[in-house]
Amino acid sequence: MNVADAALGAVLAAAPQAPADAVLEVNNIEVIYNKAVQVLRGLSLTVPRGSIVALLGSNGAGKSTTLKTVSGLLGLENGELTRGEVRFDGQPVGALRPHELVRAGLFHVMEGRRVFEDLTVEENLVSATYALTGRVERVKPDFDLVYEYFPRLFERRNGLAGYLSGGEQQMLAIGRALIARPKLILLDEPSLGLAPLLVENIFEIIARINAEQKVSMLLVEQNASVALAVAHYGYIMETGKVVTDGPAEKLAADDDVREFYLGVGGGGETKSFRDIKHYKRRKRWLS
Repeated sequence: MNVADAALGAVLAAAPQAPADAVLEVNNIEVIYNKAVQVLRGLSLTVPRGSIVALLGSNGAGKSTTLKTVSGLLGLENGELTRGEVRFDGQPVGALRPHELVRAGLFHVMEGRRVFEDLTVEENLVSATYALTGRVERVKPDFDLVYEYFPRLFERRNGLAGYLSGGEQQMLAIGRALIARPKLILLDEPSLGLAPLLVENIFEIIARINAEQKVSMLLVEQNASVALAVAHYGYIMETGKVVTDGPAEKLAADDDVREFYLGVGGGGETKSFRDIKHYKRRKRWLS
C-alpha cells in the first residue's frame, strides 16, 4: 500500500459513520464559481443505499454542478464549496481527491460520455481498472459483466471508441463505471443526443444494473418522464435550490410537475415551478 492509499484509509477510518441506509448525503451546500458566481444555494439531498434518485431541473439549475461537487471535480473548473458538507458512504468527502473517491466506490459518468477516442473499446474498459487498485478487498475487473449488459460493446471491443455511435459511447461510459465496481454511480444526462428508442434501451439497462448489482445511482436528466420511470425518488431544482421532492411515482403524477416540465402556462407564458406553486398558494389564500 502506498502513502496515498494509507492516507485515504486514515481519512475514512477517522470519520464518523453515516446512517446505514444512506450512501450519499448532501447537506445544505453552497457553491460559487470564480469567487463570484453562486450556483448552489443551500442544496440538500440524500441517496438511499441501493436506490436510483433523479435530480431534475431546467438548464442552469445547478444539476451538473451538484454532481461535480460530490465527485470532487469542482475545483478543476474554478469552483468552490463555501458552505455545507457532502458525505459518501458515511464519510465526508472534502479531504479526498477525485481518484481517491473513485477508489472508494464513487464513479462519475460525465455529460458527453468522455471516452478515450484513440483507444479501443476494451482498452477504455481496462483504463477503469485503476479504480480497483489499493482497495482492501481484492477485486478483479469483470469484463464479461459489461459485455453481458452491452453485447454491442463485445462486438466492437477491438474497434476505436472514436468510431462508436453516440449510443455505443454511452454504453462504454457506463461500462467503465461497472468495471470500477462502484457503490454509487453519478449519471449526468445519459440520454443526451440519443434517439428515443436508444434512450429507452439505455434506461432499461440502468434499471437492471441497479436491481441486479445493487448499485446506487444519482441521475441527472433533462428527460423527466424517462428518469422518473426508473427512479425511486426525485428532486426538482431551480436556481441552485431544491423546490420539491418526493417518490418518483408521486412526482410523475403531480399536475404542477407536469406543468413545470411543459414550461408553458395556460396563457402561453413561460412559468417556473416556483411561480406555479406561488400562484396556487395565493389562489387558495384568496379563496
